[in-house]
Amino acid sequence: MPHPAQLGFQDATSPIMEELTYFHDHTLMIVFLISTLVLYIIVLMLTTKLTHTSTMDAQEVETIWTILPAIILVLIALPSLRILYMMDEIYNPHLTVKAMGHQWYWSYEYTDYEDLSFDSYMIPTKDLTPGQLRLLEVDNRVVLPMELPIRMLISSEDVLHAWAVPSLGLKADAIPGRLNQVTLTSTRPGLYYGQCSEICGSNHSFMPITLEMTTLKYFEKWSHTMQ
Repeated sequence: MPHPAQLGFQDATSPIMEELTYFHDHTLMIVFLISTLVLYIIVLMLTTKLTHTSTMDAQEVETIWTILPAIILVLIALPSLRILYMMDEIYNPHLTVKAMGHQWYWSYEYTDYEDLSFDSYMIPTKDLTPGQLRLLEVDNRVVLPMELPIRMLISSEDVLHAWAVPSLGLKADAIPGRLNQVTLTSTRPGLYYGQCSEICGSNHSFMPITLEMTTLKYFEKWSHTMQ
């Protein structure tokens, strides 16, 4: 869960989100070093009256400031492409769940089970119990087993939506007539919250996503009670 005045990401819950956090820190450090160097040069140029007349004509300097940015871009691109391929890879999912966006709620179908589907609506503020989170709690949570690869199929029945859970590093557009897929794996149990991240109408802010990651034994028990 995010907290007030938080500057960084939420705590990573999946291997993909851990990689994204590392990549963010890696890129941010490069940006910080470049910004510091540029600021230092600007201050130096504004505060000194000394000029080296042959510097502006030096072939070596031009070579350096052409090759160095290319090297920096490669250092950013390689880990970025690696994570991109990791996010697209599907490693024999143990479970498939289909999420359909509606105005303004989500419906879920566990395709590996014969009759396991439900709608998930936000709980109104007046009906919340102590400890529940405003605008994030739903009447039917998506219960999934932890430490197993799970495939999410995401689509929509009306307008554009986006199924996003920040702590798992997930965000996929829900497009009418098209099926997008993402893979999620949680490394620990808990409740993980997300929201629709595509402006989809007047109640766009009121279609949250709540995942309950549990042990496989509890998930099997829950699935039998829901059928």
